[in-house]
Amino acid sequence: MHRLYHASRTAADAYPALSERIAINGVAAVCDPLGGLHLPDHDVLVVSDLHLEKGSAFARRGMMLPPYDTLSTLKILQAIIARHNPKTVISLGDNFHDRVGSALMPEMFRQMIVDMARGREWIWINGNHDPDGAATLPGTSLDELRLNGLTFRHEPSLEAIPGEIAGHLHPAAIVRRREKSVRRACFATDGTRLVMPAFGVTTGGMDLAHPNICRLFDQSRLTAHMLGRDRIYSVRFANLRG
Repeated sequence: MHRLYHASRTAADAYPALSERIAINGVAAVCDPLGGLHLPDHDVLVVSDLHLEKGSAFARRGMMLPPYDTLSTLKILQAIIARHNPKTVISLGDNFHDRVGSALMPEMFRQMIVDMARGREWIWINGNHDPDGAATLPGTSLDELRLNGLTFRHEPSLEAIPGEIAGHLHPAAIVRRREKSVRRACFATDGTRLVMPAFGVTTGGMDLAHPNICRLFDQSRLTAHMLGRDRIYSVRFANLRG
């Protein structure tokens, strides 16, 4: 299932009501329903797995997807940046769907990123889809960043690393109540480390119960902070699937 959320919220919305305040290894963080993580004490906004130019990448391989993914994703990114106005933006890898996505991206989309990056630091973490960095775009490309007691990388380490914030796995959770089930992208965390939801609008999701995700956490403390249309819904791992 694709993550299809729309940039209908604005910076004027009630920030506390929409979001979920948590801590990662003692560092205050806020899960935003648009799919980003705000670190208010450090004025940092984290997003992950934008997968920009996915439609174009598929088209180059002869497979047609709707061509609006990059524009839709960037509009949501504009909305969350307007909401938090961060000093620093960290994008946790798979920023583009393939190695040439940043170089071939249309000028209109490039200008949208330039405008968003103006006046702030922008860090591109390299991912498995885009290991060569973000060509000709503002910001710095890194394989990993350590900042304020946190470690930012694309793929989660199999080791238990306190303060690690990663992406790659696109966590999603399913809640079942009576005969109805709801599946949403989610932030997955046990308070020690966190795996981000995918931000791109045409990204799939991996169930939180999948061994590749749940083995990373202390399952007794693991919580899914699920993205709703206008708020975060927090459900403990033990209570999922009801």
